Amino acid sequence: MNSKGISVLFLVIAMLLMVTIGYVFSYLMPSKQKSIIFPIQSTQGFFLAQSGVEFAVRYAQDQGWTTTASLNSLNGMTRNLGSGRFTLTYIYGTYGDTLISIGEVPIGTERRRITVSNFTSFLQTQALIIDPGSPAPCWTLTNQRVRFYIKNVGTSDITLNAFFATWSASGNTRLRWIFFNGFPSYWGNYSNGDPADNFNIWNPTIHVGDVFYVDVFWQHARVAGNIDITFYDTAGVSYTFNLDPTGSC
Repeated sequence: MNSKGISVLFLVIAMLLMVTIGYVFSYLMPSKQKSIIFPIQSTQGFFLAQSGVEFAVRYAQDQGWTTTASLNSLNGMTRNLGSGRFTLTYIYGTYGDTLISIGEVPIGTERRRITVSNFTSFLQTQALIIDPGSPAPCWTLTNQRVRFYIKNVGTSDITLNAFFATWSASGNTRLRWIFFNGFPSYWGNYSNGDPADNFNIWNPTIHVGDVFYVDVFWQHARVAGNIDITFYDTAGVSYTFNLDPTGSC
């Protein structure tokens, strides 16, 4: 009877131990599952912060923001992505400028941040731009000629000697002429998307700070718009202009 009683006692103890282990596991598993969400959100926050940096660089370039005064407009800028968002902060001080991009997952909870020192050094804007102080790109001759104004905002003179162009059009229209400040640089029979072609009349030199107006003529057929034209300088550097003129000059 004593041996049987001891066996029953050990059985009860073993059952209690198994119940205790089962309870512990049932408690730990949900806690483990809850803790997994934090590294996931941390990773998401990192990629959101990285996206914020890439967005800031591209947005500043597209807006032509190259000074600290204009880059202050990045302060507080946010964009929602998926279940989170990034928030930008731009700081300028004695020792340079800094961009901070914060990844929030969920929105309102900071998970990761990326700090970019000397942010302006990442802004590689082209030296030839559409001049913001001149009239916008426009049509003349019933959409046969487009006019736009370009400015040299670089630190050295630029001599152009070639171009590449694409556009939307009804029919097989050809690009025939390119003028800079009223003087012809190219005459030919260029088709939409042809390889880059050299100027065959005159290579214009645009000095630092100069503004040139550019006239591009097409053959008879109407050009619908969506014009991308790239000029190349003598060093092979390219300057691309995206034009979608709507009004008349």
